[in-house]
Amino acid sequence: MKQRTILKEKSIRGKTLHTGEDVELVFKPAGEDHGIVFKRVDLYGKPEIRPRADLVTDVVRSTTVTDGHIKLTTVEHVLSALSGIGIDNILIEINGNEPPILDGSSRLYVDLLKAAGLVEQEKDRRFVALEVPVSVTDGNRSLIALPYDGLKITCTSADDRGFHTQHLSLEIDSDSYVQEIAPARTFTIYEDIEELIKLGKIRGGSLDSAIVIRGDKILSKEPLRFKDEFVRHKILDIIGDMALLGLPLKAHIIAVRPGHALNAKLTRAIIDQQQAKQQGSKKKKKEAAIENLSKETVLDIQQLLNLLPHRYPFFMIDRVLEIKNDNELVAIKNVTINEPYFQGHFPGSPVMPGVLQIEAMAQAGGVLLLRRFRGEGIIPYFMSCDKVKFRKAVKPGDRLEIFVTMNKLRETKNARIASATAVCKVESEVVSSAELLFSVSKEGFEDA
Repeated sequence: MKQRTILKEKSIRGKTLHTGEDVELVFKPAGEDHGIVFKRVDLYGKPEIRPRADLVTDVVRSTTVTDGHIKLTTVEHVLSALSGIGIDNILIEINGNEPPILDGSSRLYVDLLKAAGLVEQEKDRRFVALEVPVSVTDGNRSLIALPYDGLKITCTSADDRGFHTQHLSLEIDSDSYVQEIAPARTFTIYEDIEELIKLGKIRGGSLDSAIVIRGDKILSKEPLRFKDEFVRHKILDIIGDMALLGLPLKAHIIAVRPGHALNAKLTRAIIDQQQAKQQGSKKKKKEAAIENLSKETVLDIQQLLNLLPHRYPFFMIDRVLEIKNDNELVAIKNVTINEPYFQGHFPGSPVMPGVLQIEAMAQAGGVLLLRRFRGEGIIPYFMSCDKVKFRKAVKPGDRLEIFVTMNKLRETKNARIASATAVCKVESEVVSSAELLFSVSKEGFEDA
């Protein structure tokens, strides 16, 4: 399945639900891996915000995301429409802090997006897929996400008095979303309206954009679109709030009396699970890399990345050429003009800083220590350097050869202390040298 965007720009204007302002929203095509991004064209600098679960700041009758001074309220209907019809990449320009409420559903947004034309892109779509169930609860409300190859939502909707209880289970794809979910309008209980107004909400609300339930009566400008329209709108909101994961979700969601607060709680729980999964995968890679380290005498860049916690722009080894007897190591660093420090060190006469040559020696020494201790869940910390000498400038195009010899090892109560001698050469000529001191701690690696 490929990523999708729209073919051409489309716009729509209308009043917002909570602020009551007249706002214009413009959908624009975007490239692969761009994701869903809003641009506040009414603010200075036209800042952008990417709606994510960690940016959710308010969940009272809508979902609000905030990033610094950029705020967007009631994003769920737009996100639901985009997710429901499978749009991955789009830029949404908006001249206010809330999209138009329109008729209270996602149908008009879906119609606008379809009129813009759906375009398949080259890259494959990525998904959030579950391996184990994730659940959240709040009193008599609950959400459970089960591993599932697709998206299915089973939802029960009811108010606090037990009236208007509705249930629906539906396999969600573009067709079922357009026909069964997108037209479902938002709704509220009549008795809640006064309190919402006191909270500064629903200033733009009307019977044109919402259904009002008063006792056993339904107040709206048009009849119900479905007999179970309320539960369908709850599913619409779930789809919109799950879009805050940043990628389409594969799961079977079982929802009992869901709401924006509980939806947000589930998205955060899923993200926590995915991050724990990634950390576990990184840990396994590092364990495997350390285990293989005792057998290898040559290490490529991928093996080094699995071993050391450093990352760009502070990774100073490209390859280990040789390891001898757990005590000697030869590594290389290819120095190119693309190194970020050359912009300021120095303009017109680029020279590799001496402190980074020392860092390259220290990282090479760290690899040797990992080899020496066969991992053992340790991490080597560079403590100090002595007798440092710089003999010749290292410039772009040079291949820095790093020679490290481990000298002494002594143990204290909490750590092991190791010393090493390191020399850097370019074309067999010594350019720098130092004596290094390491503390070898059993704290384990921090994930990069």
